[in-house]
Amino acid sequence: MPVEARTVPVRYRWYHKLSAFAAIVVCLELGLFLVFFPWSRYWSENFFAAVTSGWEAVWNSRYFRGAVSGVGVLDVYISFVEIFRLSRFWSTGAD
Repeated sequence: MPVEARTVPVRYRWYHKLSAFAAIVVCLELGLFLVFFPWSRYWSENFFAAVTSGWEAVWNSRYFRGAVSGVGVLDVYISFVEIFRLSRFWSTGAD
């Protein structure tokens, strides 16, 4: 007769919850920064834009700014997915 494999419910500790919350906050803040900062006036007034003349054209390109903002949108999306996954900490694990 086959023996049923019993799974032990995962017990989350306080540091699991805290690290998930910290990851959400960091992803959300970084994502919002990357969405809005490339379109501000401070974007072209920094060290990286003035390194060489060739980089300045790339740095100030709308395509490059859009790509950076796209990474920011992806980061915001990841933070919202993690917000919805927070329910795993409150499930009992009992069927």
